Amino acid sequence: MRNSGSVVASGIMTAVFATTAFTTAAEAKVSAPPGARIFRLDGAGVTYAMGVDDKGYLQPLYWGAPLAAGDPLVSTDPVKTGDPVLVKAPGELSGFDPAGSVTLQEYPGQGEGLVNDPGIKTIFADGNRDLVLKYRSHSVQGETLIIELADIRRPLSVTLRYTIDPETGVLARSASVRNGDSRPVRVDQIASAVFTLPVGDDYRLHYLTGRHAAEWQKKDVAITPALTVLESRRGSTGHGNNPYFAIGKQGATSEAHGPVWFGALAWSGSFRISVGQDNLGRIRVMGGYNPYDFSWSLKPGETLDTPIFYAGYSDAGMGGASRIFHRFEVAHIMPGGVKAKLRPVLYNSWEATAFDVTEAGQEALAEKAAKIGVERFVVDDGWFGARNSDKAGLGDWTVNRTKFPNGMKPLIDKVHTLGMDFGLWVEPEMVNVDSDLYRAHPDWVLNYTGRPRTEGRNQLVLNLARKDVRDHLLGVLDTLVSENDIAFLKWDYNRNWTEAGWPAMPVQDQQRVYVDYVRNLYHILTELRRRHPKLEIEGCSGGGGRVDLGILGLTDEVWPSDNTDPADRLMIQDGFTQAYPTSVMMAWVTDSPNWANTRATSLDYRFLSSMQGGLGIGANLDKWQQEDFATATKWVAAYKTIRQTVQRGQLYRIDPPSTDNATSATMYVAQDRRQGVMFQMLHSSMWRDNPAPNHPQGLDPSVIYRVSILGGGVLPEGVPARASGAYWMERGLRAPLKGDFVGAAFVFDAAK
Repeated sequence: MRNSGSVVASGIMTAVFATTAFTTAAEAKVSAPPGARIFRLDGAGVTYAMGVDDKGYLQPLYWGAPLAAGDPLVSTDPVKTGDPVLVKAPGELSGFDPAGSVTLQEYPGQGEGLVNDPGIKTIFADGNRDLVLKYRSHSVQGETLIIELADIRRPLSVTLRYTIDPETGVLARSASVRNGDSRPVRVDQIASAVFTLPVGDDYRLHYLTGRHAAEWQKKDVAITPALTVLESRRGSTGHGNNPYFAIGKQGATSEAHGPVWFGALAWSGSFRISVGQDNLGRIRVMGGYNPYDFSWSLKPGETLDTPIFYAGYSDAGMGGASRIFHRFEVAHIMPGGVKAKLRPVLYNSWEATAFDVTEAGQEALAEKAAKIGVERFVVDDGWFGARNSDKAGLGDWTVNRTKFPNGMKPLIDKVHTLGMDFGLWVEPEMVNVDSDLYRAHPDWVLNYTGRPRTEGRNQLVLNLARKDVRDHLLGVLDTLVSENDIAFLKWDYNRNWTEAGWPAMPVQDQQRVYVDYVRNLYHILTELRRRHPKLEIEGCSGGGGRVDLGILGLTDEVWPSDNTDPADRLMIQDGFTQAYPTSVMMAWVTDSPNWANTRATSLDYRFLSSMQGGLGIGANLDKWQQEDFATATKWVAAYKTIRQTVQRGQLYRIDPPSTDNATSATMYVAQDRRQGVMFQMLHSSMWRDNPAPNHPQGLDPSVIYRVSILGGGVLPEGVPARASGAYWMERGLRAPLKGDFVGAAFVFDAAK
């Protein structure tokens, strides 16, 4: 984790601003009797604490709003009020609830009567399935608190790792299991972390779900003893459930107010996050590898690591939680951090040409794109191998010499002379049966011997878990980028797994495919970026089928959905930004009527929707009229004046879009609060033709702002040209929108 620091001594850990130092328990104003071990992490308005109880279990103690340095984290001695005492393990609740089932554990093994989701479930070589983990030791390495747990009898240990970001209070947690035995141990389930919240019947879980072309739908349900499971069994993150959660309180948590605990798993494969009450009403969140169809035969001396589970807390509602998480993700997850360059205005050729890609046709599109201010020109599918449809050529990553007789260089040179950089679409993890690669290596795909090889979109999945497949893909991509001046790859992934077999491996190791595949994907992306530091990559999987903090750490942007209808996109973008920042969210202007729902909308409305992310254009420019080019030129130029604020500013959901709301309003405010942009969108006029004003948020109350209409235009009647931030936020303003699918954006610039 970049730019964070922490201090620890005597079992007390506290985050400090951008330094690493050590302190004593006395200096931290926390005392502990002999044998007591209390661990505490503090950062940016968050305290997280745990302690070892008198039976040796590591228990969660607190996670939430900050506590004072001397506040007791465990029960106090009634005689010596205020003095912390040893954490106590509970006794048996009843014959049906033994101590092992009611003892809170920071990371429980599946043993001693545990009835909740375990942190780890194992089977030893002799058939024993009882695993009881107790505290063994702790240490600090740099910014990381490391706690080792061990089974009470067997030589198996689990190492827990914790860091906290001092600027946001976001925790990073992960776990490793090590087999110290002389025989293998089978791991059937392993979590990155288990989080615990206090007893309560008023918690609600917020999560993101959907399907292809309908991703990022917001849902919230009551948290009860009936477990809610968010998962993917698809080999990748999937469109269905995103590995993100947020928990608020009924009646107390809103968009702008109240407590929110939130988190996301940094993993791009099959995952599982479970949320529910235990038998005493305490809230537990567990997340990690999906145990479905998974096991790992842990060899003697071998260690299995989990992905990182990031989690945070906010007392400023769902909006505050997302702004905290966005700030953390930009600073610590995204390549380049806060110094990463802004997303350029992009043009993609897919809707114009599909597979009918030719040098002359692409050059003509490039000329049109350059005239409206596009900065990056991307050739989509159809440029390689025998790729004239989705039935052939996938896997053969060489330029089609019929379509490009002199290779890609003439087109690239043309694009550069027009003032744009150049990008290509690729789908490296897939292969058509009708391809040179498959004919040479039919064993390179996921398969079970003697079973069908189910195709999706006429393609199979290459088994990246194999080192030879990994090295081949890295080699052909490296050659492609080395031999051509390519600034950008749109990296697609257009099907889920079936027949997830790895017959080349011993039977007990074949299910490692779920982990090794993703690890090798990360290896390819990491090494490709190392060899080509200026190369940028977009993550795409039929839209939002693989968006998570794992893939976001290795790509510069992601494609949230194949659904580019501008009205649908407002809700898709609203859901996406609950978990992930605008800085990586691409949004395209495409043709009307839209393919997804045949809805017809104006070009102005399509631009106003897409300008609320990283702006791209995917329409068929060959069919545009002169007035379309004039409209696009105006909006592209306008976008560049607010791009920094939209992509890197603070996001405020003033009036979130929904299926039962005719209007929506979204506000972006620059980090220095010198500029703000408020988009107001009308889905359709209803009975009321005089809607209430929308109130900007996030402006500096004491600063005078000049307000203007983005793209030009006269301010609505009664809206002053200058006023303080306090005025705008208190009085509000509205665009007199009428009709269907119309919008406007107000720009607030600090007066000099």
